[in-house]
Amino acid sequence: MKKGKWSLQVTITVFVCAVVALSLAVTSLLVTNTVTEDSERNQEEKARNAARMMAETPLVIDALSGRGNKEAVQDFANKIRKASGVQFVVIMDMKGIRLSHPEPGKVGKPFVGGDEKEVLKGKEYTSISEGTLGRSLRSFTPIFDGEGREVGAAAVGISLQEVNEAAQKSRENVLTGTAFGILAGIAGALFLARYIKKILFGLEPFAIAKLLQERSAVLQSVREGVIAVDQNAKITLVNKAAEKLVRKAGLSMPAPVGKDINDYMPSSTLRRVLKTGEAELDEEQELRGITLLTNRVPVIVDGKTVGAVATFRDKTEISQLAEQLTGVRLYADALRAQSHEFMNKLHVILGMTQMKHYEELTAYISGITGQHQGEIGSISRIIKDPVLAGFLIGKVSKAREGGAELTCTADYPVPEGDEHLIHELITIIGNLIDNSLAAVEKSPHRKIGVHFDYGDEILTVEVKDSGSGMNEEILGRIFEKGFSTKGSDRGIGLYLVRESLGRLEGDLEIVSKEGRGTKVAVYIPYAGRGGTS
Repeated sequence: MKKGKWSLQVTITVFVCAVVALSLAVTSLLVTNTVTEDSERNQEEKARNAARMMAETPLVIDALSGRGNKEAVQDFANKIRKASGVQFVVIMDMKGIRLSHPEPGKVGKPFVGGDEKEVLKGKEYTSISEGTLGRSLRSFTPIFDGEGREVGAAAVGISLQEVNEAAQKSRENVLTGTAFGILAGIAGALFLARYIKKILFGLEPFAIAKLLQERSAVLQSVREGVIAVDQNAKITLVNKAAEKLVRKAGLSMPAPVGKDINDYMPSSTLRRVLKTGEAELDEEQELRGITLLTNRVPVIVDGKTVGAVATFRDKTEISQLAEQLTGVRLYADALRAQSHEFMNKLHVILGMTQMKHYEELTAYISGITGQHQGEIGSISRIIKDPVLAGFLIGKVSKAREGGAELTCTADYPVPEGDEHLIHELITIIGNLIDNSLAAVEKSPHRKIGVHFDYGDEILTVEVKDSGSGMNEEILGRIFEKGFSTKGSDRGIGLYLVRESLGRLEGDLEIVSKEGRGTKVAVYIPYAGRGGTS
């Protein structure tokens, strides 16, 4: 589980603020557009209402019909203009001659703008045009006399600047509300983040997930069976190893969690441990003919026994472990090589120190440190099983000590494997590498390459060397026990490789030509733990 770039508090704060800001931004955009449109529509409606009022006023109708006082129209229009807050109120006759205008000197002159023609044909509409008072939004309404004849028109205008100012004011109000909403969202996000952080005891999500994964991995990966019970002897946890041993004894029970321990494992004495509160260590337990080596310990909280845990393992596995000790030689060789290499480097450091070559000493230490870390990092990235990775690192050191260059590569990372599988794999790879080291002893280049390829639960390992190669006669006998071209008391390595492959149901291919080196490829069924192809 990788640590996140941000802490939980920062993550919650950022995401809540982002959601609030995004929601308010979208809302603000929609509301602003709506409010702007409403504001413009209101200004337009105001102009239209003023124009209609003028068109229905008897004073105006009579003046345009020739029965009233035309001079009175100017005073009346100015009063309406001031009362309604519009830019101008113009009354014109059918020839477009003004009877009113905010500037008295323009009364009696033709209407300016060119957008008045349609209203003199009896149509009511709104337009935007440039007049003597500047660019404005204009509402035109025809004026009819009592007999339905059009006698003129009313034009009411509002400055576009006023329309835009009204819309801008509406937008500013919405944006102000949005800003306050974002501030409130930030405050709420900070409070929520701190509250959640407190509930989780200051742990980050990755740390909690890591703890759970580690707990599950530890319980399920150990070879010992683990069973935990509560204070009432009810099972609370059973790992895979325990289930396997119980099934082996013929006492399998589906979903054992929640069942009484004596129903699941009759020979268990966990009830006694719950009662006495004392641990029982390294005791033998018989389970239907299977001898288990068992440890039982109470779980004590605040001085009170609240449960108990039993760990156990099949005692007969000890013999199997003894058989696996044949692989210890490989580990010992790797450790010996690293120890020898380390002592040689210490001698170099001692000599350079005595000669006071401190600058050269610093460069030397930096070089070997970088080389060592590079090897460890490179192998650890491609080999996820720590035992196999450590083994390969040791082999690299051993090869370098002998003057050879050993490189490990992979197309895909090799996941962790079963313990027995890893043991067999170490036997196979170790013997192949040892054979390659022997093959390149007299080669001018002395290079060995180990390449891993993992996919579809099949592990392919290729070991290639730059040695002298083998002829057909030698190739036909290399797997015989005791056969070797290096002398007596040898010839066991490839025999062990073949035996291990037989147990794993694997396969092997070997290609070798005299003077051109040897390549050995093994194919092994490999169901890695937590790995994907």
